[in-house]
Amino acid sequence: MSPLAELLAFAGIMALGQFSPGPDMLLLTRSSLAEGGRAGVAMAFGIGTGLTLHAALAIFGTAALFSRGGVAAELLRWAAAVYLGWLAYGLLMECFVHVYSGSRPASAPPRGRRGPFLRGLLCNLLNPKVVVFLAAVTAPFLQGARPAWWPWALWGVVVLQGSTLWAAWALALQWAPLRGGYRRGGPWIDLAFGLLLLALAVRMAWG
Repeated sequence: MSPLAELLAFAGIMALGQFSPGPDMLLLTRSSLAEGGRAGVAMAFGIGTGLTLHAALAIFGTAALFSRGGVAAELLRWAAAVYLGWLAYGLLMECFVHVYSGSRPASAPPRGRRGPFLRGLLCNLLNPKVVVFLAAVTAPFLQGARPAWWPWALWGVVVLQGSTLWAAWALALQWAPLRGGYRRGGPWIDLAFGLLLLALAVRMAWG
């Protein structure tokens, strides 16, 4: 697979990850519906600002370990495979429960008093799972010989695509029919993302 194709595949996986319900997405969705598109866009850029740190820690730390090789790199490879498999299992089970029980995803946290940018920034920065998740998802794309610019390209995809798509989502949510579609389609987003994570776990374990 060419570097461009790999980068596009990574961007697609990250996009699905964004739209799989989690703290950032739930907070952004709720705030955009309750406070309007302008507040939602500000919150999206707050989340994106938090990602600049999380993505740097995850991607460059993972790249450094793989470049050294040895036992540490092998342990990281298996830890990433197990974590991705665990995430996939959780998402697939949630999808099964939602489809067959008709339950709905939990609501987002209520609005706080801080500005939307700061709330988005804090929501992302104070969630330590973001670093672990990003490290696990990027690990399959960092294995093997890579050019020096490759980790920067992955970092750019995470930060720029994250901010752009979240801002676009905040604006799109101002269209009423989309709100209901998101709630109905949530389990199927989980299904697609869970299957992709499972494929990444297998690829990671296969080495």
